[in-house]
Amino acid sequence: MLNDSEAKELLTFLTLEMRADVKSQATEYILGLTASRDGCRYLRTKTDFLKALLTLTADKSVAIVKDCYHALINLSADETLHQALVKEADILPTILRSLLDPEYMLSDRICTILTNLSRHEKTCKELFQVLQEQDIGLAKIVEIFCTEGYNKAASLHYLGPLLSNLTQLPETRQFILDKDRCVVQRLLPYTQYEESVVRRGGVVGTLRNCCFDYVYHEWLLSDAVDILPFLLLPLAGPEELSEEENEGLPVDLQYLPEDKRREEDPDIRKMLIETLLLLTATKRGRQILKNKNVYPIMREFHKWEKDPHVIAACEKLVQVLIGDEPEGGMENLMEVDIPEDVQQKLKDLDAKEQEQLEKEQQELLKAEADNDRPKSQPSEELQR
Repeated sequence: MLNDSEAKELLTFLTLEMRADVKSQATEYILGLTASRDGCRYLRTKTDFLKALLTLTADKSVAIVKDCYHALINLSADETLHQALVKEADILPTILRSLLDPEYMLSDRICTILTNLSRHEKTCKELFQVLQEQDIGLAKIVEIFCTEGYNKAASLHYLGPLLSNLTQLPETRQFILDKDRCVVQRLLPYTQYEESVVRRGGVVGTLRNCCFDYVYHEWLLSDAVDILPFLLLPLAGPEELSEEENEGLPVDLQYLPEDKRREEDPDIRKMLIETLLLLTATKRGRQILKNKNVYPIMREFHKWEKDPHVIAACEKLVQVLIGDEPEGGMENLMEVDIPEDVQQKLKDLDAKEQEQLEKEQQELLKAEADNDRPKSQPSEELQR
C-alpha cells in the first residue's frame, strides 16, 4: 500500500485539471487497488480518494470516467465501505442527478452502485432518505424503470434489483402497494420481460418482498391487481391439462401452446414459488389459490423441475395447496408462533442462501464491468 507521502502525491493527479495521460494512469492505479479486499479497506480510510473518484466521473475522457465508476462499483460491493461512500464522500446526490439525465451514457453503472449500496438495511434507509431529500422519490425511480427507452444509451435493468432491495423497507412496500397509485400493476408485466433476467428477477424479488405484508393479499389476488397469472405463467409449461383443470385456471393460463417455455432462471423460479407460498399465509389466500387451480400447474412444474432448491420450495407450496386447513387459531400462518430454535435455524439457512446469491451476483457484476472496460485509453469526449 502507499505510504502517506505517496498517497498525497497520487491525490494531486486525481483532479479534473490534471493532464489526461497522468490522470489516466492514476485512475488505473486506484481501480487496481479496488480489485482486492485489502485495497478497498485501505481506501475506506482515504475519503479524499473517494471524493476524487466522484469528481472525476465528470471528466471529459470516457475511459477515465468508466474507470472511476468501475472503482466505485468495486468499493460499493464491500459493505464496510458503505458509510464512507454515502456519508463521508456523499456520492448519492451526484450519481442520482446523473441517473435522472436521459442522455447520460453510464447510468447502468450508477444503477449497479445503487443496487450494491441498498443491499443492507442501514444504507438502504440512507438511500431512501436521500431520494426523498433530493425530491426524486420512489415515484421517479418507478417511472424511469417503466419507461421503455428512457435512456437510449443505458438499459437501466439494474433498477429492478434496486427496487427489490428498497422493498426491505416498509415505506417502500407501502408506496408500491398504495391502492391509489397503481404501482404494483405497472411492475407486474416485467415478470415475463424476456430481454433481461436481471430486470425480471428484480421485479419478482420486489413482489415477493411486498407479499410479506399479508394485509394486502386479498387485494393483490383480486381483479383490481390480479397478481396470480403474472406469478404462475412463468412457471407453467406446455403440458396438456384436463378440460376441467383448464377451465378452473385464470384465463391467461388456459390451453397454453405446445411451445410454451418456463422461466429459465432457477433463482427467479424459486422466488415466484416463494411469493405464491406467501400468498397462502391467510385462509382467504389459500382458498383463492385452490379455487384458481394452482395445484395442477405446480404438479406439472414439479415433474419438470431439476434444481433441488426449487423442488423443495415447490413441495412446500404443494403441501399447503393439497393439505388440510390449519387448526383453529392458526389460520394466519404469518401470525403463528415459531419456537426460537426453529426460527434461528431458518434464519441461518436464509443467511447462507442470501450470501451465496450475493456472491453469484457480485461475480456477474464484476464480469460485466470487466467486459465493458476499454482495452485502450482514447481521449474521447463524454457525451451528455
